[in-house]
Amino acid sequence: METFVRFWGTRGSIPTPGHKTRRYGGNTSCVEVRMNGVLFVCDGGTGLRELGLDLSERAPDGLEAHLLFSHMHWDHIQGFPFFVPAYAAKNKLFVYETTPGETRVQRLLHRQMQSEYFPVSFSDLGATIAAGHFVDGELNVGDVKVRCLEQPHPGRSFAFSFEAGGKKVVYATDSELDQVIQNRAEVSKDPRALRRLPEEIVRFVADADLLIADGQYTDAEYPQRTGWGHATASSVVDLAAQGRVKQCAIFHHDPMHSDEVVDAKIADCRERAQNHHSDVVVFGAREGIELKL
Repeated sequence: METFVRFWGTRGSIPTPGHKTRRYGGNTSCVEVRMNGVLFVCDGGTGLRELGLDLSERAPDGLEAHLLFSHMHWDHIQGFPFFVPAYAAKNKLFVYETTPGETRVQRLLHRQMQSEYFPVSFSDLGATIAAGHFVDGELNVGDVKVRCLEQPHPGRSFAFSFEAGGKKVVYATDSELDQVIQNRAEVSKDPRALRRLPEEIVRFVADADLLIADGQYTDAEYPQRTGWGHATASSVVDLAAQGRVKQCAIFHHDPMHSDEVVDAKIADCRERAQNHHSDVVVFGAREGIELKL
């Protein structure tokens, strides 16, 4: 069966509607992955609202969806209370924790729907919402093998990989790769040098047909934002090159970046990939774009 990926929200930190962000989009993180007939939803930023409306039209008789949250910062969960399928009894949603016995994801989804924050409570949701969890970093959903990997980010964050039918998709947002560069001294002398990332991360993305990765900052911006939990686009390209990734979507665009700034960042990324003699196809994640892998 075929694999499809659609971007419903590509912005980081806070929604940024307006004419300056029309092409890449202003909704926060939400990506739909359909693999071997299984529907996965990566993160529940404001893009989740439009995905929910679309799913309601696609599956009027009910649907089953598997929701994975990289982490629980506002820009990755704020769309959940507006996810229309969650209100219909005919639907079943699986929400996953990364470790058996954890309840953090469900607790925080409940909490953001307390009356102090939202007028409708979690208990008013009509869909069946079932808890699931990874065991030793893995789970199987139908024919799809899903893996998770913890990433460097304040408050913890996890990347997810999806594999089935010879296809592999990796969703890896909110990961400060620049904090774990192995050859930092070499890179400080020559910023063009390939930034060596930890072998565990390289293995996780290895040979992906599509890597969706947080490349929020330019190299010039990063020194003033160290420790904020996001990577430079340059480091994402270097990771993709080391992992022999086929396509790389630069994701989680900075709220201060206009479409033109993102364009320039992507152009720099493509030049960097060429300089590293990598065949990876680099592009900026754009809201509404669907890929068939």
